[in-house]
Amino acid sequence: MSKQTFSIGELAKSMDITPRSIRFYEEQGLLSPTRIGQSRVYMKKDQVRLKLILRGKRLGFSLAETKTLFDLYDSHQNSRAQLEAMLKMTDEKRAHMQQQLEDIEMLKAELEEVEARCQDELNALTLHTLKQGQTA
Repeated sequence: MSKQTFSIGELAKSMDITPRSIRFYEEQGLLSPTRIGQSRVYMKKDQVRLKLILRGKRLGFSLAETKTLFDLYDSHQNSRAQLEAMLKMTDEKRAHMQQQLEDIEMLKAELEEVEARCQDELNALTLHTLKQGQTA
C-alpha cells in the first residue's frame, strides 16, 4: 500500500486555505514537506499537522505555542510533558477568554447606561419642545 501524498495545491484545497499560507507555516517551522526537485510533497502527517495548526488558530493559540507543542511531540511522543504543556496552555487561554468575556460584559453595561442617559435626555428635550409649542 502506498502512502498518500499531496501537492501544495491539493493540500491547500483540501484545507480551504491558500498555498501561500502553507508556505508561511513552513517558514515558521510548523511543516516540513519532502522535496522532489523544486516540488513540495506533503504526507498524511503534514495534513494532520496543518489541521492542528488551523484548529489551534481557531482556539486562539499563537503559532509559537503550536510550534512548542509540535516540538514537544516530536521529541517525546505521547509524553507527560506534552500533555502538561497543553493543559497549561488551555488553562491560560480559558482564563484570558474569561477576562475578555468580563470586559465585554462591563462594556455592554456601560453602553446600555450611556444609551439610557441619551434616551432620557432626548425624551426630556422632546417634552420641553412640545411644552414650548403649546405655550406659543
